[in-house]
Amino acid sequence: MSQDVSDSIDLPKAGSGGQGGGHLAFLRRHMREYGILIALIVIMAFFQIMTDGILMKPVNLTNLILQNSYIVIMAVGMLLVIVSGNIDLSVGSVLGFIGALAAVMIVQWEMNYVVASILCLAVGAGIGAIQGYWVAYWKIPSFIVTLAGMLVFKGLTLWLLAGQSVGPFPRGFQLLSSGFVPDIFGVDGLNLLSLLIGVAVAAAILYLALRSRFGNRSGGHDDEPLGFFLAKTFLFVGAILYLVWVLAGFRGFPNVLIVMALLVSVYSFVTSRTTIGRRIYAVGGNEKAARLSGIKTERLTFLTFANMGMLAALAGLVFAARLNTATPKAGLGFELDVIAAVFIGGASMSGGVGTVVGAVIGAFIMGVMNNGMSILGIGIDYQQVIKGIVLLLAVIFDVYNKNKA
Repeated sequence: MSQDVSDSIDLPKAGSGGQGGGHLAFLRRHMREYGILIALIVIMAFFQIMTDGILMKPVNLTNLILQNSYIVIMAVGMLLVIVSGNIDLSVGSVLGFIGALAAVMIVQWEMNYVVASILCLAVGAGIGAIQGYWVAYWKIPSFIVTLAGMLVFKGLTLWLLAGQSVGPFPRGFQLLSSGFVPDIFGVDGLNLLSLLIGVAVAAAILYLALRSRFGNRSGGHDDEPLGFFLAKTFLFVGAILYLVWVLAGFRGFPNVLIVMALLVSVYSFVTSRTTIGRRIYAVGGNEKAARLSGIKTERLTFLTFANMGMLAALAGLVFAARLNTATPKAGLGFELDVIAAVFIGGASMSGGVGTVVGAVIGAFIMGVMNNGMSILGIGIDYQQVIKGIVLLLAVIFDVYNKNKA
């Protein structure tokens, strides 16, 4: 574990000292960060009550993770694109195309699935790089470039699959999405390895959060009241321990959960602790000022799209592995869920604002709503209406905060 984990749970950023007028003033200044966490808790509590406890049952929590894994993976990449002041509408189509490409290589050409997966990730990065080239160096609006990409890769998916589904995949490839951390200790009714991993992660998060807190306080860079810090940290750690216990008592951690945790850790570190991460935020905040300060804005924009293409490819592999087949309609509408997750998670429409953990929380807010409404038997028509209203409220909240500031 690294210090990026403490940054992940330390959503409110350091302020300018303790001159804000108490707890209420602090909460107002950091409402964007705390609001999404509170929203997730409220939504989960609501559906837990309305579904008579079904939402938090082990099998449903496992399904919730599996069903939202590809959205979470793409939301991490989409955050960087949106923070840099752009958008990518092609991710759903790229996901479907990569799934189709993997099916052709693995099923029809009988290529080793590890080699095929690596090639698919390279193709995804290449797709993102091509789109990023036109956006970064030719200054074509990303909306237009990626809208064209959406249409192109939808058509290529249909051509590649000849309009039919291709499958099934080898068992080893399916384990990417449907596999679980093995129970090497053989304890009856408990995946002890998953439990130990989860407890170690929770302990590391608690330690790093406390270390970060003490470091910021000693340097005078933290205005977060102790009560807020303790409530947020122990709530987060407690939620992790509860999730760990529930999953360990069922089948253990899904493999894709490990993949998501690694991605969140790595990208949280990159965005908060590296020069390139800070420069991406600078580009989204004010591109002209960033360029005048010596930042190569075109290169950073290019890299964010290449990265987005690679993560869309990874999501395509996960989605295909979960379905155990590639279908012409795979990824249809996924770009809307991914973009909505990032905005609900606190990213700004104008760029320069947002966190990786916020995007992940936004993705799970969407996932919990989808799952809860499905359990309650709410039709897909009403589900779409409700999700649209939630997205609009998130954007209104962002505009309100910006105008108030």
